Amino acid sequence: MIRVFVADDHPVVREGLKQILERIRDIQVVGEAANGQEAIDRVGASLANLVVLDLNMPGRDGFEVLRSLRREHPSLRILVLSVHLETQVGLRVLRLGASGFLNKESISTEIEKAIRTIHAGQEYLPAGISQELLRQLRQPASTTPHDSLSEREFQVFVMIASGFSVKDIADRLTLSVKTIRTFRHRVLEKLNVRNDVDLAHYASRHGLHASPFSP
Repeated sequence: MIRVFVADDHPVVREGLKQILERIRDIQVVGEAANGQEAIDRVGASLANLVVLDLNMPGRDGFEVLRSLRREHPSLRILVLSVHLETQVGLRVLRLGASGFLNKESISTEIEKAIRTIHAGQEYLPAGISQELLRQLRQPASTTPHDSLSEREFQVFVMIASGFSVKDIADRLTLSVKTIRTFRHRVLEKLNVRNDVDLAHYASRHGLHASPFSP
C-alpha cells in the first residue's frame, strides 16, 4: 500500500488530490496539512511513506519543509508540486532531497504515474526538461550568485521576478511587508542588481523567470 500525505494550502487542491488518489485501489491518503508547519508536525504520526508537497505555502514554505522532512524522515519519498517548474527551480528541489516534481497543471493526468515512479525508488521529472536536469545534477554544484540565496530569499526572488509586489508576497507568505523588504534588499545585494527590473532580467538570463505563483 502506498500511504500518501498531502500538503497544500489550497483546500480545493487538497480535496481534488484526495479524490483522485482515493479512487486508486493501492493508494491511501493517510494525512493532510494546510501549511508547512502542519506538514512537519503531522507527517511522522501519519505513517506516510510518500508526501505530495506544494512548494509555495504560507509560513514555512515548501523549501523549508522539504529540508526538514528529509532530515527527520530520511526514507520518506517526496513529490513536489508547483506552478513554477523551471529547470533551476527543479534542480534546487532535487538537490534538497525531493524524489521528483510535477507541475500543478498536470496533476489530473500525471499524479498517479509520478507517485508510482517515486514509490518504486526512481525519480520523476516532467517531460521536456528531464535530460537537462539530469545533466546538471551530474555536474558539480554551480557557483552563480543566486546559489548564495537562502531558500526564503530564493522564493522571494522568484516571486518578484514573476511580477508580484512586496505586499502581494507578504500576503501570500503570511509575513510582514517589512520582512519581505528585508529579503528583497538581501537579494538585490547578493545578486548585485539595483531594482526589480534588473532582478527580472537576471532571472530570465538564468532560466528562473517563472509563471506567477497560484493565488
